[in-house]
Amino acid sequence: MSDDNREQAGRPSPEALLKKARSEMRGRLKIFLGAAPGVGKTYEMLVSGHAKIADGADVVIGVVETHGRKETQALLAGYEIIPRVVISYKGRSLDEMDIDAILARKPDLVLVDELAHTNAEGSRHPKRYLDVKELLERGIDVYSTLNIQHVESLNDVVQQITRVRVRETVPDSVIDLADDIEIIDLTPDDLIKRLHDGKVYMPGTAARALTNYFTSGNLTALRELALRKTAQRVDDQLLTHMQANAISGPWAASDRVLVSIDHQPRSAALVRYASRMASRLRSPWAAVYVETNHAVRLTDVEADSVAATLRLAEQLGGEAVTLPGRECSEELLRYAAANNVTHIVVGAPGKTSWWKWWERSDADALIRQAGEISVHVISGSERDSRTAPSGVRSATPAKSLDLRAYALATVYVAVALLVGVVLDQVLDVRNLALVFLMSVLTSAVLHGLRPALYSSLLGAFAFNFFFLPPRYTLTISDPESVLALFFFLGVALIASNLTATVQRQAAAARRRARTTEDLYLFSKKLAGTGTLDDVLWATAFQLASMLKVRAVLLLPEQGSIAVKAGYPPDDTLDDADIAAARWAWEHNHAAGRGADTLPGAKRLYVPLRTGRAAVGVIGLDSDRRDGPLLTPEQQRLLDALADQAALAIERIQLVADVDRARLAAEADRLRSALLTSISHDLKTPLAAILGAAGTLRDYLDSMTADDRLDLLATIVDESERLHRFIANLLDMTRLESGAMEPNATPHFVGDIAGGALRRGAKILAHHKTEMTVASDLPMVRVDAVLLEQVLFNLLDNAAKYSPESSTITITGRANAYNVFVEVSDEGQGIPPADLERIFDSFYRVRKGDQVRAGTGLGLSICRGFVEAMGGAISAENRSDRCGARFTVQLPIANDIPKLDDLK
Repeated sequence: MSDDNREQAGRPSPEALLKKARSEMRGRLKIFLGAAPGVGKTYEMLVSGHAKIADGADVVIGVVETHGRKETQALLAGYEIIPRVVISYKGRSLDEMDIDAILARKPDLVLVDELAHTNAEGSRHPKRYLDVKELLERGIDVYSTLNIQHVESLNDVVQQITRVRVRETVPDSVIDLADDIEIIDLTPDDLIKRLHDGKVYMPGTAARALTNYFTSGNLTALRELALRKTAQRVDDQLLTHMQANAISGPWAASDRVLVSIDHQPRSAALVRYASRMASRLRSPWAAVYVETNHAVRLTDVEADSVAATLRLAEQLGGEAVTLPGRECSEELLRYAAANNVTHIVVGAPGKTSWWKWWERSDADALIRQAGEISVHVISGSERDSRTAPSGVRSATPAKSLDLRAYALATVYVAVALLVGVVLDQVLDVRNLALVFLMSVLTSAVLHGLRPALYSSLLGAFAFNFFFLPPRYTLTISDPESVLALFFFLGVALIASNLTATVQRQAAAARRRARTTEDLYLFSKKLAGTGTLDDVLWATAFQLASMLKVRAVLLLPEQGSIAVKAGYPPDDTLDDADIAAARWAWEHNHAAGRGADTLPGAKRLYVPLRTGRAAVGVIGLDSDRRDGPLLTPEQQRLLDALADQAALAIERIQLVADVDRARLAAEADRLRSALLTSISHDLKTPLAAILGAAGTLRDYLDSMTADDRLDLLATIVDESERLHRFIANLLDMTRLESGAMEPNATPHFVGDIAGGALRRGAKILAHHKTEMTVASDLPMVRVDAVLLEQVLFNLLDNAAKYSPESSTITITGRANAYNVFVEVSDEGQGIPPADLERIFDSFYRVRKGDQVRAGTGLGLSICRGFVEAMGGAISAENRSDRCGARFTVQLPIANDIPKLDDLK
């Protein structure tokens, strides 16, 4: 390892130091991790808290769930328990951790049970782990408990093992945030015995758990997951410690595998070997490609092989790393020391070329300098040496002879010759070689290696012919002149080669920078798009502009595949192209022009792949009609663009899936509310009608006339009530289907309000009613039937929620643009939290344990009717007394002549 690399390896990692500094600026988090409920996490947390109290720490309990276990309950003695905050949710009172009280108390340590708990709606944070993060940021240490099935990344694995989907999860970043993880381990037999003894669940629940979740196989698998997750976290902490303290590895507390790859075909076999080794060791691994100065000389096929091998490593679960450096072995050892690598896999040296016989191979250098790191030298197998074939043939990049570069190189030599002729009078002939050397360097910098070599030979010829005696001949008489010409030609060739190499590296760096910038801007553009059409059009434009082709994007539609975007716009595909596109989508493999499958198509079709499946197809075409379409470099760029586009499309589709799921959940909620209303509120009047009718049938002859009239009145009243409920349901259906078309004509609101009062006389019989509507109010253009229904629903609502003998008032007023109709009552008013939701469908305000009869549709129908007529409705609590006020705002019909104008 060079001195520079040794010095760099001896420095602490800035990332590790920053991570350590961040952890020191906040409180410490300790997680008691268990494989399943009942292993004793809460018990162990309380015991550890008592130990902290014995050491003089200020410890409080934020929230601890004992689940009725006596031994856990006994450990609460000696703790200060912060009272929980009570939150009202859907008519129930829920207790949650009072984070504000804890912050005000500011203890040294707080115990918070069940880290994955979901807080009640209305809490500061939706999840308890967010409460814990806030406590940590305020410098308070936290002890918490967690079961392995609640870790987000393991959720699918746990479901596969137990066939139970855990809904409450915490992200893996919370596990990474923990300073300490203590695994609470219990053998499956011991845990099952605890279940039998009733120390985990009640007897009935325990019996079901033993037959479903708490089987011996399930518990063993969950136990392994918990142990492995803890080991990974400890391994990450060890690596951070080594990097922060500049400790050179390896510390073989756990295994890490590194495989060195290059452009040789055997690299694929090395990657597969490293993957199998990491799988046996259950360790992370990485494939590293060291980009040395020789990388700029790789052919397109070799560069494509490197890219394919790195993609293969990612597909097999490894990390793909590219490192710039001068020597491959030095960079590999530096990376291994920084990342605590314990095993390096490298290819065996091949047949050494005659001009490299004195160089030491990378395998030899690694073996000599690896120290405690194990080096595995693998020959590689030819039958396992291929990467996953792309199925697309590459086009050969056009290499035309640039005569202009050679002409300019001739001009540079001619200029050098003229300058040499002038300087020949004052300089020694051997110093004139520097003038011709300048022309060689100029050609190398501006035009590359071949023009520079041509300039070297032409300059040597001119130097010999014009300046070396005997002049104007190609013969050389002086031995010193022979030596001067020989060294000039050697220096010119070496200088031209080195200069051209630097020029190629600079050009490659510029190309990579432009490509990286374009990819970054493309990813930024995709991140800002919110619709599928925007993603598709941005992708089509980016493909066309960067690859210099015509691009179309196809997505699945009704069991087939259809064009959704293109640049330039083009949605016409012939039968061969449609067949190739469908085949590429169905088989997740390239097809069409230049591919192994259906090469007769006009376009090349490449699937858009994600980790789940193909989400679409890209179709590419160009003006060049023959041969393959893309060069290897363009294919690599296409892979990068396609990966970003596929992820963006999948993101949009996942958002759409979430929206559909939300709508489905909302529909289920409305359906459940409707069924609840039908089963309760509609059943009540039916029961009264049936009871009264049955009594009349059975006892008609023995009943007095007054009793018969009372029963008939009950039947009529309950029938009207049932009619109102059904009418509300029908009106709501009309509103939601968009079939509501008001028949608007000019009306005076006082007449409509009077009709609503007469219609509601029975429901308002036990209340006082007042109506104050000025006779000179402007007329409004409304549907009289709909507005009367609105006012009737508001009067019905006021009668339900205000005490008997109280006053219900209808008031009318106007300004220059609108007429306002207000319905006020003298009830207890509307809770402030319900003001925003009171007009929602099936939403009903509950006060204490009292539940009013109704479907919860009346106010929602009022809003729908008023808005359909171009008005607005609002609710507020009265300021002059107790009660609520509903205000209907209707625009004035300006095309109606005033009464004074008609006289």
